[in-house]
Formats: sequence, C-alpha cells, structure tokens
Amino acid sequence: MPVNAFDRYGSDVLSGSSPSSHRPKKSRPVELGLGMVLEDAMSGYVGAVIGAKKTTAGIIVELEDRQGKVRAFPLGPGFLLEGQPVDLRLPAKKKPTSPARTASGSRVVEGARARVARGSRIWVEGKHDAELVEKIWGDDLRIEGVVVEPLGGLDDVADKLAAFGPDKDHRVGVLADHLVKGTKESKIAEAVRADPRYRDVVHIIGHPYVDIWQAVKPHVVGIDQWPVVPRGEDWKTGILRRIGWPHADHRDVARGWVRILGKVSTIADVEPTLSGRVEELIDFVTVG
Repeated sequence: MPVNAFDRYGSDVLSGSSPSSHRPKKSRPVELGLGMVLEDAMSGYVGAVIGAKKTTAGIIVELEDRQGKVRAFPLGPGFLLEGQPVDLRLPAKKKPTSPARTASGSRVVEGARARVARGSRIWVEGKHDAELVEKIWGDDLRIEGVVVEPLGGLDDVADKLAAFGPDKDHRVGVLADHLVKGTKESKIAEAVRADPRYRDVVHIIGHPYVDIWQAVKPHVVGIDQWPVVPRGEDWKTGILRRIGWPHADHRDVARGWVRILGKVSTIADVEPTLSGRVEELIDFVTVG
C-alpha cells in the first residue's frame, strides 16, 4: 500500500450508530512548511518540520523535537496542527509569470547554467547570514559564479585575507554584522580599508543590525518589531524568549532560525539596508 494512502486516523470501528459529532474530524489539506510544529496523532510525538525527502516507500517528513531528536513520518494524513487534524501536502509548484523573476527580483535567464566559481568570494559572518543570502540571491550568485562563505566572525578577517591573497582577479567582498561607529567590528573594518594591499580588491561593508535575524522585516516573522535585548544577555535566546518561542538551548535557536528563514521568500522580506549592501558586494566581486 503506498505510504500516502495510509490514514493513521483510520475509521472508528467502535462508532456503530453513535452520533456524527463523535466521528473523527476530517483532515484538512495543508501545505508542508519548514518550522511548522506538528504532532503525530498516533504516537503523540511533537516536533518542528526540518525537511522532507523522497524514499523508496514514499515521501517522508522529518520532525525534530525540543531535545534535538529527529523522527520521520510518511507525508499525508495523521498529523495535528494546532490541535486540528491535517493532511500534509507538498507545496504546489508555482507557475512562473512572464517575465520570471528570482527571489532577488532579477529577471530569470532561461536555460542559463551556473558558472564555474570565480576566484572572487563574498564572505559573511556566520551560517545564518550565508543561508539568508543564498535564499534570496542564490540564483544570481550561481549565474555569476560567486561563492558565499561564512567567516565564523569578523575577528580573523585580517588573517584570512592574508591567506587568501586577493588581487584584481580574486576580489573579496565582506558583509559584516553590526557595523556601526565605535564598535569592535567598525575598527576591524577600518584597519582592512587602510591596508594598501587591499585597495580596490577588498570591499568590506556592513549593516547596522546586531544579527542577521534583525534584517528580516518584523511583520514577515509575525511581530510588530524586533525586541530589544539588554547587553550581557544572549541575543538570540533573548529574542526567542521575548517573542514567545522555545529558547532553552542552541537547538531552540536553530529551530527558531529555521522558522524565520522559512518565512522569507523574496527580497521584499528583508530590510533595504541589507539588500542594498549585498547587491553592492555582488557588483564589486563581479566587475570584469
């Protein structure tokens, strides 16, 4: 029997002639989404959607619980969403409009293939930064052959530039978090800009946000504004606590980011302060 035909709610064999109000509620169709918190009706297992994949038995949905444990369930009926039975479906493929656009708003080049990676690079501070840039500008970057790499923080950028050895054919654009006057990050950037080795071949630019999360427009996440987290408190867990999401440990932080990133679909979902900086870096590293 195909996986998707298996209804874990089944029929109520004890219902007999009982009133219709006692019958199980009919599952409503719902499109699967990353970060969606679901309960498996049969086992009671609750977790956030972290992915779906095709197997020989059919499509399975992977759920991760608060302890980081991952379990897989067949796509289809048998889940509860906010206490209501749902029949999970894969998101419908959207028919392209004419002319088709990428998430960044660029015109899609039909039949274009990704270039072999250029010698140039765009460096961002962390994994979340790279994932957000990829989600919005990934199509453009592949056409241009540009690779985005996380630095793991700005502190070591001088050493990494020295090791990379940028030149006119191997440019480096750097996107820094919280690049505002007087911060540690701004002093690092000033030192790089002042180094004659990097004139015209390294462009370091930043946004004013404490973290890339803040560059996502608040209404996209479902909040009026990003909360203010006092100095000395971990920023990401502080944000999650204030918006009412799980915030116990790094796993909750990871799940929180999956939920945020899952809400982003186009350049319109991020602040212009970020999008302008990223496009400036793409232009810089693709000159010539």
